[in-house]
Amino acid sequence: MAVTDNSALDKENKPTVVSGEALDAADDRNRQIVKTSIIGILANVFLAAFKAVVGTLSGSIAIVLDAVNNLSDAASSVITIVGTKLAAKQLDRKHPYGYGRIEYLSAMIISVIVLFAGASSLKESVAKIIKPQKPDYTVVALVIVAAAVLVKIVLGRFVESRGKKLNSDSLVNSGKDAMLDSVISASTLIAAVIFIFSGISLESWLAAIISVVIIKSGIDMLREAISEILGERADISLSQHIKAVAREFPQVEGVYDLILHNYGPDSFIASFHVEVPDTLSAADIDKLTRQITYAVYCKCHVLTAAISVYSINTQDDEVIEIRENIKKIVMEDKNILQMHGFYLDEENKKMRFDLVVSFNSSDRHQTFMDALKKVQEVYPDYEIRPNMDADYSET
Repeated sequence: MAVTDNSALDKENKPTVVSGEALDAADDRNRQIVKTSIIGILANVFLAAFKAVVGTLSGSIAIVLDAVNNLSDAASSVITIVGTKLAAKQLDRKHPYGYGRIEYLSAMIISVIVLFAGASSLKESVAKIIKPQKPDYTVVALVIVAAAVLVKIVLGRFVESRGKKLNSDSLVNSGKDAMLDSVISASTLIAAVIFIFSGISLESWLAAIISVVIIKSGIDMLREAISEILGERADISLSQHIKAVAREFPQVEGVYDLILHNYGPDSFIASFHVEVPDTLSAADIDKLTRQITYAVYCKCHVLTAAISVYSINTQDDEVIEIRENIKKIVMEDKNILQMHGFYLDEENKKMRFDLVVSFNSSDRHQTFMDALKKVQEVYPDYEIRPNMDADYSET
């Protein structure tokens, strides 16, 4: 029989509010994204100007296309800034959960720009393959291209690392695009060296291959952005952290049915069930859920919309025995991950509980029905009302 420690409920009961520290952190994140994007714009405009001049003077289509690609990168950074500013708008009546998801739209637009740049490059490259033109490279041109390779590598790593640190898909995509540009510039440099020493011009073919690589990268970025917009499950470590925080309270026997709604990078609203002893009063439960809500916000930076309660029987030994026996029966199937929310109405011969069925099951409904059949065979006198559940943080 569980012993309830109500003394823990006497701790300070603080409301859930969006603290000044959280707002400051969000503002700092936005400033860092904008600052990183401005660095990207300046670097890309500078590189585009030099490459355009070099490409035009040398007659190199590959270098000219590389310059155009730098301009598209600068445009991507502008979109990142605009998206970040729009996403930072305060919530209002029309959008009560804020505008954070605009950042996902920004990432999608950038991926479309990358796709367009790749398709345009492929078109120009094919045209030059059909009607080839011999380039005229100079030492100065090659030095500039080599310098551009180094700049793009440094810029790409910097922007991508900042994007990961700030959880900005737009910055991550821009960084990846910059790294691809460094490969493009390096390939152009290699083609130039081959032409100088052998007289064989491969740059049109090389530009076509590079264009295909850019297109593939754009498709991958677009697929990832669409997936974010559709709604992906939250990071497993965040789900586990929230459950662990709630379980820190001695009255909480278990945490189940966690659902995280994503409203932009680092912006989550949670709801979940907690299983508590049936000895707690309504006042005790009210205090407990408020304290859990505050703890989850402080430690996980996640707002909790609702905490529902499962009452676990701690006083009737017969009910406890039935519950444990049913748990043993259903857990024989490896695809049944969990049983919770058990309630037994002995007077009316009814029982209910939730079964968490793994996504690894080839037929989740059949797995659920098989488990129910086994329980019904053991307890034929009871009306069983189970619920098939899922663990959205399942590893």
